[in-house]
Amino acid sequence: MTVKTSRRHFLQGSAAVGATLVVGFGLGGALEVRATEVSEKSFNAFIKIRSDNKIIAIVKHFEMGQGTTTGLPTILAEELDADWDNMIVEFAPADRERYANLFWKSQGTGGSSSIANSFMQYRKAGAVARDMLVRAAAAEWNVAASEIKTRKGILSHASGKSSSYGDMVAAAAKITPNEDVALKKPEDFNLIGTDKLPRKDSEAKINGSAIFAMDVKVPGMLYVVVARPPRFGGKVKSYDDTATRAVRGVVDVRQIPRGIAVYAKSTWAAIKGREALAMEWDFSAAENKSSAEMFADYRDAMSKPGNIAKEIGDVDKAGKNATKKTSLEFTFPFLAHAPMEPQNCVIRFEEGKGAEIWDGCQAPSMTQDVVAKILDLKIDDIKINTVYAGGSFGRRATFTADYVGEAAMAVLAIKGLYPVKLVWTREDDLKGGYYRPMHVEKVDVALD
Repeated sequence: MTVKTSRRHFLQGSAAVGATLVVGFGLGGALEVRATEVSEKSFNAFIKIRSDNKIIAIVKHFEMGQGTTTGLPTILAEELDADWDNMIVEFAPADRERYANLFWKSQGTGGSSSIANSFMQYRKAGAVARDMLVRAAAAEWNVAASEIKTRKGILSHASGKSSSYGDMVAAAAKITPNEDVALKKPEDFNLIGTDKLPRKDSEAKINGSAIFAMDVKVPGMLYVVVARPPRFGGKVKSYDDTATRAVRGVVDVRQIPRGIAVYAKSTWAAIKGREALAMEWDFSAAENKSSAEMFADYRDAMSKPGNIAKEIGDVDKAGKNATKKTSLEFTFPFLAHAPMEPQNCVIRFEEGKGAEIWDGCQAPSMTQDVVAKILDLKIDDIKINTVYAGGSFGRRATFTADYVGEAAMAVLAIKGLYPVKLVWTREDDLKGGYYRPMHVEKVDVALD
């Protein structure tokens, strides 16, 4: 995908198509309904009903394969009585107040929380929109609202009158929304809890039209890879980029806080340029222990008294009276998350004005915090365009926003002269990513 937006397009939202009914929740969870062309930045819409009968579900949790782009729209479609074939999915913009994960009070996806914390939000949004459409039809047809039925995006009455949701949007927009609307009873669900619905992302992922961060290209951008210390805590002591600059396609080389960034016209040129760097590292403050030494330290710590989580009964007495005893040790090495799509993102920066990021973004709030500090920007001056992510398992949600932070450092080092696409190779991720911690466990079992 080539993004053809201007450098000043940072905070511009999407315009609606024709008349659009927008239903969502604003600051403090208050219901908000609008029918004008409202930018996504200024209004938190979970659902948009367009005059062409398309219904847009704004998904506040990103999609890494776990199914949020199907699960959340299903909730909306259920309460709205929408036609599943007319449901369209869009990812929410970065907005930590309006799109917060209610469990964390910041915007992010993880911990199997997407449906649990959004279930009632999305149900109410769908029910409110349906109620407005029904009351609009009742007023236009001069019948009682209780007599109107809804089914697959169609309003109907026993008199034979009927209307699509799209045709009723303009009238519904003039209706004052009810704060309290009746939600469906579980026994009346037609979509939730069934296996009737095809995933909304399947076709695009099969035919190749789905856009992942790796697919994003911005005019004029450079590809960047970073030479990082091979040991955690290491620092650049010195480097010679003479051979790197001679590699065809390499445009620039800059030192950033995380290492040496190589800028090139292609990923391959950037990688070959990095391989040509003559590096000398300072490991004086680095972690220099081997895995065997770390395991030894864990075993030593395990042999000493520790905190007791819970104790039931007389453990020592039970152990002495046992007829059979056994001791088991379990060791777990560091494990890489290793998502299918390695870390990558695109960032464009205009000094003192703003930044725009394209990323399979799992934690927009943390990403904004990190990038704002690096680029000396306000949170609201950082726009994040979330696209599909090829897996994560938590790898794309770190408190340091490591790979996006590196991209921000790289674009700052060239003062925003070019947009940059930072790419981690598979080897980079396996050797230098965030790991599940190593640990050692010992279990003493006594049986009577």
